[in-house]
Amino acid sequence: MTNDALIDTFFAECEELIESLIANLDQISAGEWDKETVNGIFRAVHSIKGAAGAFGFSNLVDFAHHYETVLDLIRSDKLAIEGDVLRLAVRSADILAELVDCARDDSAPPDVAATISAELVTLVDDGDGEEDQAFSFTPAPLEFAPLAIPIETSDAFEVCLKPNAEMYLSGHDPYNLINGLEKKGTIEVECNIEDVPGLDNFDFDESYMSWTIHIADVASEGELHDVFQFVDGLCDLTITPTSAAASDPIDQLVAAGSATLDEVPPDPSMVQPNSAPENTPSSPAIAAPATSAAVKPVQTTLRVDPERVDRLINSVGELIINHAVIDRNLQEAGLISNSEMTAALDDYGNLAREIQDAVMSIRAQPVKSLFQRMGRVVREAGEATQKPVQFVTEGETTEIDKTMLERLADPLVHMLRNAVDHGIEKPEQRSKAGKAPAGIVRLSASHRSGHVVIEISDDGAGLNRDRILAKAIEKKIIAPDANPPDSEVYALLFAPGFSTADNVTNLSGRGVGMDVVKTAITSLGGKVGISSVSGEGTVFSISLPLTLAVLDGMIVEVGRETMVLPLSSVIETLRPKPHDVQEVGPGEFVLAMRGSFVTIVDLKSLFGFADAVKPNDQATYVLVETNTHTIAVAVEAIQDQRQVVIKSLKGNYGSIKGISAATILGDGNIALIVDPDALLELSSRAKAPKNCLNWRAKLD
Repeated sequence: MTNDALIDTFFAECEELIESLIANLDQISAGEWDKETVNGIFRAVHSIKGAAGAFGFSNLVDFAHHYETVLDLIRSDKLAIEGDVLRLAVRSADILAELVDCARDDSAPPDVAATISAELVTLVDDGDGEEDQAFSFTPAPLEFAPLAIPIETSDAFEVCLKPNAEMYLSGHDPYNLINGLEKKGTIEVECNIEDVPGLDNFDFDESYMSWTIHIADVASEGELHDVFQFVDGLCDLTITPTSAAASDPIDQLVAAGSATLDEVPPDPSMVQPNSAPENTPSSPAIAAPATSAAVKPVQTTLRVDPERVDRLINSVGELIINHAVIDRNLQEAGLISNSEMTAALDDYGNLAREIQDAVMSIRAQPVKSLFQRMGRVVREAGEATQKPVQFVTEGETTEIDKTMLERLADPLVHMLRNAVDHGIEKPEQRSKAGKAPAGIVRLSASHRSGHVVIEISDDGAGLNRDRILAKAIEKKIIAPDANPPDSEVYALLFAPGFSTADNVTNLSGRGVGMDVVKTAITSLGGKVGISSVSGEGTVFSISLPLTLAVLDGMIVEVGRETMVLPLSSVIETLRPKPHDVQEVGPGEFVLAMRGSFVTIVDLKSLFGFADAVKPNDQATYVLVETNTHTIAVAVEAIQDQRQVVIKSLKGNYGSIKGISAATILGDGNIALIVDPDALLELSSRAKAPKNCLNWRAKLD
């Protein structure tokens, strides 16, 4: 394995260790913990420190060392993990995660790391400094007569180490383990290479070599096991005493004449609880190993290069396209009425869908790691605004595509900072309103109707509708006499450059955060909505597709072309009466339905397939929901509803206004996938966007 691969493995393990670290800290914060919880935190920090030292990440090692020292005081009951100590432990976990990111990006550590590190050092001095001073003395040598019975100290052992392949994949190195043994005593090392095959049969992913280490002058066998505590289950390990004193203490006692067999006390390590009497040696309680019932199956994981998964996803996409091709060919040949052929084709489609779901689940990851990172954002925002904030997460096991998980980080950071800065009131204001001094920011995830819904809510003052409306009128975004509904007023927060903040702070006020949020969510094929109740708080809801590879779409005819409308945005389809289509301005039409008016967007004229004319009142209209409005999309016909494979246009063609991607239909033709959120903006320009014209010629 190359050094780059080892470093990548190190950072992957750091993510898992930090996830475990924060989870254990959350248990302590909730009051649901025991001694093993603290030990788990200590092991995570210790593992990061040890592995970081192997790669020379000195900043990470130094901070982890101070953090580890404090944790050692906590687990030895010299410090109570509560109050300021708990807050410092949580803050240190955030800094440790940042230092891991800095090591990955080769960037300078944050300035606050030095401050937190100094607080850890001060806590150590306060925790055990006085104790060390009280017990400081100069030891005086004492003379003892030799003992008749040899003691286990200064014994010799034979250590046989045979690593498994998983040990190397986890970033561990036998060299470091042997160095750890050398610190415990005097060693002699033999490397066994008789199992190494020739190059013709050599497998680079296998482990062939083993080591035999003879070590003397060891205080106890337990010290040797401590060296291998982090590779438990990743190697075959045997530790055998080689000194007579350690191997058979009973024989030594008898040989020395100081005791008979009847007088020798039983070795506590040889006594099993609830064991049968001596006269029943064949009892199952004695015959079975003492630890057999406690052995837990080892859960193994497989790390795969994301590019391999992407290739597999592309292949599954081609499989779905191939199914559509066969379906179309059978229809044209008139064979679709054959019941056996239809059943076989349905089985093929179901199998393709099952494979697609299984492949997509490989890329799916729980949102837990992302939510844990957001906890750091909320804590920092609370400190910056001097507002006590409680961060609550729900649905951490909800899975989402890894690509979307990575691209969700920035939008969530903006929204959570805004929730703390604009949503949560100051403690004195909350007290006057009858609320607890500490505000609550909640981040939740769930699956709803084939989508992933992420909600960011707070129990603050809620959105000020009048202030938002006044700011929009001041910026001439809307007319002074306009009275839009609440949903449209709240949607103004996503307008570029829009902000209700009077002052620009480090967290917000420049009017770029929410614009970035909308752009990022829309690029993922999602939607974001806002609901708010004055005095009770605000909820931002993000709805995302389960995957970026496959889309459930409605196939429609537009002029001479076939296009796809995302089914997640479609509300209903209808054919209106002649008088329902009304002109409200030059080239602007609305559809009257159920006591309200909906803007009509004619795709044929919008994309330059025909001149702009009054929409046909006999045309088919598809009601589509966007982030801000509901619009009626005029199409000539609806062909089908099916699953399509998303093909990006950016790499081969570039960005197209109003088009999010493309797909390949069963007849081999290309169909463009419409971006509903961009249609209203394009239609207001009263002409087709230039980069949409002649798109097929450019693609071909």
